[in-house]
Amino acid sequence: MPRMTPDPQGISLTPLTAWLQAMVPAFDVSGPCRAELLAGGRSNLTYVVTDASGRRWAIRRPPLGHLLPSAHDLGRESTVLQALNKAGYPVPKPWALCEDPSIIGARFLVMDFVDGFVIADHIDAAHLTPSQAVNASHLLVEGLARLHQLDARAIGLGDFGRPEGYLARQVRRWGQQWQLTKTREIAGIDRMADWLAERVTSLPDGLPWSLVHGDYRMDNVIIDPDFTSLRAVLDWEMSTLGDPVADLAVALVYWSQADDRLRCEVPVARDVTSGPGFWRRETIVEQYAAMTGLDLEHLGFCLVLACYKLAVIMESLNFRGLNGQQLGAAKERGEDMDGAVLALAELGVNLIEAPSVSTLQS
Repeated sequence: MPRMTPDPQGISLTPLTAWLQAMVPAFDVSGPCRAELLAGGRSNLTYVVTDASGRRWAIRRPPLGHLLPSAHDLGRESTVLQALNKAGYPVPKPWALCEDPSIIGARFLVMDFVDGFVIADHIDAAHLTPSQAVNASHLLVEGLARLHQLDARAIGLGDFGRPEGYLARQVRRWGQQWQLTKTREIAGIDRMADWLAERVTSLPDGLPWSLVHGDYRMDNVIIDPDFTSLRAVLDWEMSTLGDPVADLAVALVYWSQADDRLRCEVPVARDVTSGPGFWRRETIVEQYAAMTGLDLEHLGFCLVLACYKLAVIMESLNFRGLNGQQLGAAKERGEDMDGAVLALAELGVNLIEAPSVSTLQS
């Protein structure tokens, strides 16, 4: 067995390497191997494992400690990566899914490590020219539109979810998750919950559906260094068949602009797209509509739902942080997830009063 570097928290390199030797023949164990935790993760944790040949592999596992039911689903991520890889959509190639938690203490997924440029934070973004920022904006929106235009049945994902009633299930699901993860009462969360539960019943039947990512944002994509193509879209743990407009809404809430107020209180991807050249949200909506031809009439509802969903996710991160169970960016940067939840709750209430993309600047 090759010599190992010290294990980063959350992974056991010796049993992992033995498992990889048996299950992934391309993994080279003829010499020393090493592993490191990628800094960006806030939910599922991603490690880079370098084998004896110098080839890098990505290993994904759930976070430590408190887990929301049905979240962090590596089986779901593996399934969608296999289908999208075969369909030619830009994702890392998956190699193996380990269902045995005794190997490293949790289930994990092995995939290719994709090299390229990730705009992970405002520091990365500050090095871009306005032209590169324009191209990055276009590539991100084009990648989402392309995803939503895929024929899920044709690529083997026709049974990947139940698109009928998706929005109603989302309202219920995130309400249940809030009850399981909340650390205090927040009036704005209750206001969103009541409003969504009332309004979802009046949405028209037959809304469009597609494969949706669930967490689509700029720091979840890898861009070619020349800014001409997406090399990979990452983090598919929340993917399913659902409403593409809801997927767009999550991307719009994560998007940042220099004149935002409440969005600045959410540390995830903060100020990544606030610099010169990045599209404004109105342009994203216009371009997405032109690329897909979809009716965005219920976008206002989906924006409130996105704030609700993201507030619950941030509260889960807050919960883990309070209990010393958080690894990755939220821990390393001392991110204020408590304040992020409050900001998203206020933003959601503002959207109830004025359900427009321009309200995201409030």
